[in-house]
Amino acid sequence: MKRRACIVVASELTVRSFLVHQILAMQEHYDVTVVVNTTNARFLHDLGTLASLRPLGIKRHVSPMSDLRCLVALIRLMRTERFDLVHSVTPKAGLLAMVAAWFTRIPVRVHFFTGQVWATRTGISRAALKLLDKVVARAATFALADSPSQREFLIAEGIVQGSKSAVLGKGSICGVDPARFRPDLVARRAIRGSLAIPAHAVTLLFVGRLHRDKGVLDLACAFATLADRRPDVHLLIVGPDEQNLADAIRARCSRHRGRLHFSGFTGRPELSMAASDILCLPSYREGFGSVIIEAAAVGLPAVASRIYGVTDAVIDGETGLLHDPADIEGIVAQLERLVSDPELRRSLGTSAQRRAARDFSQGAVTAAVLDLYARLHTGNVPLERGCAVVRHSARAGESSNTKSSTPSRMAPGLFARGGKRVLDVVAASVGILLLLPLTACLALLIRLFLGSPVLFRQRRPGLHGEPFVLVKFRSMTNRRDASGQVLPDDQRLTTFGRFLRATSLDEIPELWNVLVGDMSLVGPRPLLMEYLPLYTPVQARRHAVRPGITGLAQVNGRNGLSWEKRFELDVEYVDRCSLVLDAAILARTAAAVILQQGIRQPGRATVDYFQGNVARHG
Repeated sequence: MKRRACIVVASELTVRSFLVHQILAMQEHYDVTVVVNTTNARFLHDLGTLASLRPLGIKRHVSPMSDLRCLVALIRLMRTERFDLVHSVTPKAGLLAMVAAWFTRIPVRVHFFTGQVWATRTGISRAALKLLDKVVARAATFALADSPSQREFLIAEGIVQGSKSAVLGKGSICGVDPARFRPDLVARRAIRGSLAIPAHAVTLLFVGRLHRDKGVLDLACAFATLADRRPDVHLLIVGPDEQNLADAIRARCSRHRGRLHFSGFTGRPELSMAASDILCLPSYREGFGSVIIEAAAVGLPAVASRIYGVTDAVIDGETGLLHDPADIEGIVAQLERLVSDPELRRSLGTSAQRRAARDFSQGAVTAAVLDLYARLHTGNVPLERGCAVVRHSARAGESSNTKSSTPSRMAPGLFARGGKRVLDVVAASVGILLLLPLTACLALLIRLFLGSPVLFRQRRPGLHGEPFVLVKFRSMTNRRDASGQVLPDDQRLTTFGRFLRATSLDEIPELWNVLVGDMSLVGPRPLLMEYLPLYTPVQARRHAVRPGITGLAQVNGRNGLSWEKRFELDVEYVDRCSLVLDAAILARTAAAVILQQGIRQPGRATVDYFQGNVARHG
């Protein structure tokens, strides 16, 4: 039987914006129930999910009688359904859900902190709201924060404990979908045309709730000042007007109303991003600033406040520019830098886009969520430097069936927990010493036949997707065509290089990667960093173990396999990891090397690049 999971949120918008992808992934392993304030009985069905809907009138503002009724309703629901896991998002939903789950003894209770309302408050209101967050954290068995700096803030303020809190990957509640958030020239022309924004104009964009804490009034003042100097600047504001601030914004921009545009709430913010040039977030408080990463995926640099949460989403001077909160002159100065320097704008936007794809892919964050669930069910939450931080986890799609035929998926054995690493260190040390004469000879021959450098180095994703530098013997020349472009692989792979690959002698330096802990003797082969955003959550589980010099895919066809089959075997290894399996793979590797099986794909010198078609549709 599947485990039973309950997600509790206060708003449909939270589900639509952040949780749909995770709910879809959870359905493979949980019977999912979503508790949300909605009157639309088809809400979840319209989103394409199979989860059960339980409407509940959870309000954002304080309403004692309504809140008490919601708490009683949640307690009844949890007593009846006997969930294995309850996960809440947003403050009010978190307080009610975690208290109800604690009262009914739900074994795994997770709350996701996405920013603290009290961070900008003082006096009694700050103390009261802070106390409620402490209640949430104490009632939960584990807490998530959507950025490293927010987690540090929560620990420093005594809200959460380091050993009972985590950040998914490098931040974000859900990551970003690169297939959705991307540059779109058609949308750019259409949106600009509908708003009468000239093609040459520089468009500033704000996306979010119109709330004073978001700094929208500061942005309006800054735009008015900048627009006095720059007739080519427009401001587009997208989002619901929660505090009726539209008139105040118009008043501050009265001299330039023709260049001020409101779009209201939209379920397609990526279209407005494609039509814009700079993302602005002058917020006073943020848990992370997901909108910054979404805009980055579209290629927009950000001008944003230097506050916790936002500093995880923006690298100052590399993916955007930061200013002090409430500093209108600082906002103007940073915006003017980007408006007046198109090359800087393009450079920061390109860097932001690369970082969004590398560090904040939706698949990696979803994989990390499911991995955390699996670890919490078994009590196996890893500690790193004294704090539990879930990296780009690869165990998404992990079965939660208590009667699974592959118990290693739920509870890694002694070998996987420590014996494997001991074996790696011993074997790598002995191998390096025994092969030292051969290594020296090969290095000399490579220098003679292929030139310098002797070693090939490249960043590859390791355990949990964290990058490391792979070291191999070089097997290709640096030959280029008349225009200076590197020639195709088959033209750079010499007879000697083919020999190195056929005999796997080019892999000898990887023993050093094994010795220092970047790799293992046996595991999924480390592929390219750019593949990370293309994996499905299930495929991403290949990174739940250290990558290997050889692996299950390598002894079952190697490069002759389709990508789909390779990933299937990689994930199978993660589930079955054991001393017996590793010994069998090492023995079969020796045979495969002798017989020179699966070295390359038919008709190619090496192997086709993974285009992501399997990952998107798998």
